[in-house]
Amino acid sequence: MQKKKSTAALNGIGIIVNQRIWELKQKIEEIVERHLPDESHFIVEVEVGEKGAQKQIRILIDADEGLNINTCALVSRAVGEEIEAIALLDQAYVLEVSSPGVDYPLVSERQYKKNLGRNLKVTLADGSTVEGKLSGVEEAGLTLQVTKKEKGKKATEEELRLAFEQIKKSIVLVSFK
Repeated sequence: MQKKKSTAALNGIGIIVNQRIWELKQKIEEIVERHLPDESHFIVEVEVGEKGAQKQIRILIDADEGLNINTCALVSRAVGEEIEAIALLDQAYVLEVSSPGVDYPLVSERQYKKNLGRNLKVTLADGSTVEGKLSGVEEAGLTLQVTKKEKGKKATEEELRLAFEQIKKSIVLVSFK
């Protein structure tokens, strides 16, 4: 008769696995940093997960003046070569390097600064949403120009300051006008 593993033991295994993934993620971030072309390029996110039986490494990078596919290819090649050279992974893996894409939430102060003057949809920690033009970014938060419309009155522009702690998610709104 096989013994059931206790929840505490399974939680302990989960903690060890999560620690290993975190350490792998940190090491990959260090490798990526070394292979970014210059200071105008930066890491948005590194994700390590499973895709079938293989590890999947998803690296999102960006640049202050925009990112092109050639840079993604160069970073991918260099990171992959270093992972292989140091034998960081002992199994097959999928490596994906790309830009975050227009629908990916902004996650860093640097991304907000890059998008000054663009319209954002911001979901707040309380679940409410606000849309406005990003007019300022500081260390603690951002400023939006929000259009307020009241029935029977002319629309007015208001400045809304939000601390980063208040923000759950921000998406750049794409306009095709």
